[in-house]
Amino acid sequence: MPNTLDLRRRIRSVKSTQQITKAMKMVAAARLRRAQSRIMEARPYAASMEAVLRSLAARVPSRKHPLLEEREERSITLVTVTGDKGLCGAFNANVLREALNLLRSERWPAVQLVLVGRKGIDFCKVRGIKPVATYAELMGRITPESAFSLARDLTTRFVEGTTDAVYLLSNRFRSIIRQEVTLHRLLPIPRADIAGEASLTGYVYEPNPAALLDDLLPRHVEFQVLRALLSSQAAEQAARMTAMDAASKNAGEMIDKLTLTYNRVRQASITKELIEIVSGAQALGER
Repeated sequence: MPNTLDLRRRIRSVKSTQQITKAMKMVAAARLRRAQSRIMEARPYAASMEAVLRSLAARVPSRKHPLLEEREERSITLVTVTGDKGLCGAFNANVLREALNLLRSERWPAVQLVLVGRKGIDFCKVRGIKPVATYAELMGRITPESAFSLARDLTTRFVEGTTDAVYLLSNRFRSIIRQEVTLHRLLPIPRADIAGEASLTGYVYEPNPAALLDDLLPRHVEFQVLRALLSSQAAEQAARMTAMDAASKNAGEMIDKLTLTYNRVRQASITKELIEIVSGAQALGER
């Protein structure tokens, strides 16, 4: 049985860990609120762009654009989005596990990896998996410029014929306790993204619908990448907040158990000392 000194040290250690996990939970909660705010602010722009794209597509139904070109998927680019840090439960592990399953499956003859986030880069480096491109600093501070730069790089690969399709694998934020790993085809742009009922009246286009469609489709890809990165960032903070909350509760339970054990050990030690004193006094009295 451990002595009281060891138990006191263990209790202090667990209390220090609990303070750290509580602080990390508060930080994650603050960052989650900011990430949610950025997602909400982007929704009106996304809705307006989708409405304009549908209207343009309805006016030029036979228009062919390089970003809409459907090709047989012999070689695809898989963009895997992870975080830069751990302590967020299975957030990174779920994405990387799905990426490995896709690499080992026979769904595509060839898969080229593009890694976003330090955790994914370190994971592949340890296993000897060589990506075609890495973006280690992107998730630390997501800006429209950095997201658009990634989107332009992916668009260039697709237009030049280096890849037949681009898929985005990331965590999508649903709620604080729910994050889903989603695989979304980014390029070619799914027809469903720009198809649908649209009003053919109420708009005056300059110079013409076809030219505007050519200009808006690349912007649509850029904005889809930005939305995916922001959603992944929010999902990471939500996962970290949940994990730190569970860790704080577990630390509290451990402190209670250690305190109970400490009291029992201390009580047993006091009882033993009292027995020794009484036994000694009784022995002296019998002389």
